[in-house]
Amino acid sequence: MKNIIIIFFLFSMLYTKAQIPVLENYNQIWNTQSNNASESMPLGGGDIGLNVWVEKGDLYFYFSRSGTFDEHNTLLKLGRIKVTLTPNPFKDIEGFKQKLVLKDGYVLVTQNDTKIKLWVDVFKPIIHLDLESKTALQMTASYENWRYKNRESKGKANNANSYKWAPQGEIITYKDSVSFENNGVKFYHRNRENTVFDVTVKQQKLESVKDQMMNPLANLTFGGFMTGNNLKSNGTYTGTYQNTDFKGFNLSSIKPSKKHDLVLYLNTSQSDFETWNNGLKNQISANKNISKQAEKKTIKWWNDFWNRSFIFTQKNQSIEKDSVYQIGQNYQLFRYMLGCNAYGKYPTKFNGGLFTVDPVFTNSDLNFTPDFRNWGGGTMTAQNQRLVYFPMVKSGDFDMMKSQLDYYLSLQKNAELRSKVYWNHNGASFTEQLENFGLPNPAEYDWKRPADYDPGMEYNAWLEYEWDTVFEFCQMMLQQKEYAGEDIQKYHSFIISCLRFFDEHYQYLAKQRGRKALDGNGKLVLYPGSGAETYKMTYNANSTISALQVITDNLLSLSSAQLSKEEVEYLKGFQTRIPPLNFGTIENHKVLVPAKSWERINNSEVPQLYPVFPWGIYGVGKPDLQTALNTWKYDTDAIKFRSHIGWKQDNIFAARLGLTEEAAKYNLLKMSNSDRRFPAFWGPGFDWVPDHNWGGSGMIGMQEMLLQEANGKIYLFPAWPKEWNVHFKLHAKQNTTVEAELVNGELKVLKVIPENRKKDIINLLNTSEEEKIKQN
Repeated sequence: MKNIIIIFFLFSMLYTKAQIPVLENYNQIWNTQSNNASESMPLGGGDIGLNVWVEKGDLYFYFSRSGTFDEHNTLLKLGRIKVTLTPNPFKDIEGFKQKLVLKDGYVLVTQNDTKIKLWVDVFKPIIHLDLESKTALQMTASYENWRYKNRESKGKANNANSYKWAPQGEIITYKDSVSFENNGVKFYHRNRENTVFDVTVKQQKLESVKDQMMNPLANLTFGGFMTGNNLKSNGTYTGTYQNTDFKGFNLSSIKPSKKHDLVLYLNTSQSDFETWNNGLKNQISANKNISKQAEKKTIKWWNDFWNRSFIFTQKNQSIEKDSVYQIGQNYQLFRYMLGCNAYGKYPTKFNGGLFTVDPVFTNSDLNFTPDFRNWGGGTMTAQNQRLVYFPMVKSGDFDMMKSQLDYYLSLQKNAELRSKVYWNHNGASFTEQLENFGLPNPAEYDWKRPADYDPGMEYNAWLEYEWDTVFEFCQMMLQQKEYAGEDIQKYHSFIISCLRFFDEHYQYLAKQRGRKALDGNGKLVLYPGSGAETYKMTYNANSTISALQVITDNLLSLSSAQLSKEEVEYLKGFQTRIPPLNFGTIENHKVLVPAKSWERINNSEVPQLYPVFPWGIYGVGKPDLQTALNTWKYDTDAIKFRSHIGWKQDNIFAARLGLTEEAAKYNLLKMSNSDRRFPAFWGPGFDWVPDHNWGGSGMIGMQEMLLQEANGKIYLFPAWPKEWNVHFKLHAKQNTTVEAELVNGELKVLKVIPENRKKDIINLLNTSEEEKIKQN
């Protein structure tokens, strides 16, 4: 009998050890209140983000919305809400719980038989707070606003707007309009007539075409209305939070109740004020008394979101701090954060998304308002933004990619006007640091320029001639069809316009230098160019060549039937003008080089490996993998620049190259818990907190460790350690999903939809580097 018990115990231990977490295991549960806003929990839906925390017995949340840009392109928060209850169920230390319920997308705060549920309608811009208690409570909900007065922005505070270190005169963050109305609080910001758009157009000598340009800041009004069934206005007060003074507007209970609700209706409109105000009124009247139906639809959306894709990893007691468990947890938490801006008019910002808080918690020297973030609000930096959106391909979140892709589409006209005005040729000219109206950031463009310097160029050592980063978004456009079978005709002219810019501009530059537009082999001379921000004044940068090759090939192969005869002929002709990749030798090993030549090194990116990622010319199952491996192993810059911080991509390179040990190392470093209370609030890295290109690059790395494709084959576990238990579901090309479960080194579950693609699966678990090289 004793032996049977021992055997049963050992069996139970083995069985328990093999259990892989499910989504509910990753719910965040806090049993103590927070010290301040830096210990907040993200919540959101549609295009709204909240930071929720309980401090000294009161519930707070910041709330933000996509597209709320002021005159200077600061992404303004909409305010802060404080909820106080009497008698206060949150006054005690014991029994407190704050929980993020991932599956249904809400936050629950409970203590002393009182529960508060906060959720955001995915389909309409409405925030809900629902309270239930066994004791009748008095509730005061306060709208707190630090823009109750004009604030001058000086020094580093301007890093939150588009002027950065080069403000043109006095910069004022203008006050909002806040007032009591119909037992509620109405708040809004309306942009003044002159904005940074006007300043930038004049700076960059585009006034002749200004009336043709898209201007997202003109007549922009954003704000909302806070109300509740049992609430009435109850005066104002002033206060200070983290050294920022504010004014509060109270709504208090008409009478104590066991149930309370608070609703915030939001509205953004680029119109006259009356249109915005009527839109807000219509929003309120159309959505009264339908919160239950709206909540069901929102929960279903989140349920479908989680069923679409996931990566669950098991705790591994042999690894310090359960890091393997953490990377699965944080993959899910960060994907949740991305889901909160699923349908924003503007992309999720790499430098904080919708979840920034008071900047003193990131850098104590930056004693500014909660609107602050480093690297601007309306400035979209392509090399950062791509890492936020690339993981959505294999997670199958194609609906969420539209805000980023359509953002570029909306800027096509402005980018084409740049080419026509400056150089009198065709094509869309996009730069790396891009304002939300499609022009270079005015500070990066530089105000102190030589009088005869090309007005189409940024006078900037980091950004000059870096035109090619738009192609990674062209690739995402093509992947909509390649993976999900979507109709991408609306993107065709955009992609061709981006290619045409390179074709015509580099022929134009060649003719400025001499008689011939092409080299002796009939190829474009891509000089001056740029290998990311790192290798400057390049001649035929490999990162640019890879982009031109892959985008042209994919557009022709995926969409030739939908292209006009003239477009097909143009693309085929352009193909013949794209230069070949460049190679070198290090210690007698053939390697990829950044370019045929370059003049200096400015940053620490590794564009010599961009043919591996993002362009996928080299990788597991593809020709000449050894050359790419040599580049990883022997290139001294690649080795020197290697890191997991922020936007660094070494975790992705290692995974794409099938280097299991290195991929495991860098992905553990990348995706382990942050130093903050919420584990996926990484940063600042090179940017801000929470660093979204940190989380995005981590997601990509984990996906590539688990699943890669080449030549119609699907490679399973190309860089995943057999010791790491995992259950995942990811998306592949041809409308394919792959779900697999690896337990104790054995593949226990494999589901491929459609089933006929199961024949294309190649399991690389336990495959050596030498065997992976032979896969092509």
